[in-house]
Amino acid sequence: MSRPEGEVPAVFDNPVFAEPWQAQAFAMTVALHDKGLFSWSEWAEALSAEVKKPGAAADGHDYYERWLAALEKLLSRKGVARKGDVDELAAAWERAAHATPHGKPILLENDPGPGT
Repeated sequence: MSRPEGEVPAVFDNPVFAEPWQAQAFAMTVALHDKGLFSWSEWAEALSAEVKKPGAAADGHDYYERWLAALEKLLSRKGVARKGDVDELAAAWERAAHATPHGKPILLENDPGPGT
């Protein structure tokens, strides 16, 4: 049985990513690989190590958290972004989000700084 031309298969009814940040992490990983920062085998090894860690969700609901952790560790190992730098930037974005009025875009310049 064939489907009419232009009709999207039912498998595509559900979003691939549950949250926008998951798509961004995926795209960033592909872009960094395309730039030659790491090979797919390096990436597979890093991701595999994360998903096999104790405490990983058996149902995989934390897959993209593990994905992000693997990317952060790989970037740190490659000397691109130290873990502390990533943590500081994440904290700045979190503060900026809390300081931004509802409905307005979250901008890093809205970060009031540490201790707020």
